[in-house]
Amino acid sequence: MKIICIGRNYAEHAKEMKSEVPAEPVFFMKPDTALLKDNEAFFYPEFTKDLHHEVEIVLKISKAGKHIEEKFAHKYYEEIGIGIDFTARDVQARCKEKGLPWEKAKAFDGSAPIGKFLPKSSFSDLNNISFHLNVNGELRQKGTTKDLLFSFDSIIAYVSQFVTFKTGDLIYTGTPEGVAAVKAGDRLSCFIGEQNLLEFDVK
Repeated sequence: MKIICIGRNYAEHAKEMKSEVPAEPVFFMKPDTALLKDNEAFFYPEFTKDLHHEVEIVLKISKAGKHIEEKFAHKYYEEIGIGIDFTARDVQARCKEKGLPWEKAKAFDGSAPIGKFLPKSSFSDLNNISFHLNVNGELRQKGTTKDLLFSFDSIIAYVSQFVTFKTGDLIYTGTPEGVAAVKAGDRLSCFIGEQNLLEFDVK
């Protein structure tokens, strides 16, 4: 399986990162070794001193597909969950300054904690899913899918022009504003609505 991450998919996050709002989806990938499951602890990597959380709604692909038309994209996922896209912001900045790829700032082991999934059918409106992140019990990030620049279906249609989806692939759909540093000792709790679907410690 593979992890596809959508960057700058919320306008306010793009602004806080001093980045342009994209005209088409921006995506990058993480390997399966980035996944952190079952609320396991995340161990702060030694190569960064500025690790940031990015809470995101995650789609789980339910069948293989390539060149998927947007009108059919809803047939390719049946579960929706929540996860964290950890970013070594200092490493990323150094790579950007040199015009280099920045996978090592995003794709490292454990950089994609993933929580429980909910059936897509349990949501009354996929375009208005609220979610948030608490750090040590305090609200840190809050978002709703109505603010997505590119909808779930448009993301699937776009990415499938370049990459074949396989069953079990994950799409991290982008983070709202409020990204910030974490430190050892922090406890992160991720919610869709009022349901706590992911909770883990940083060590």
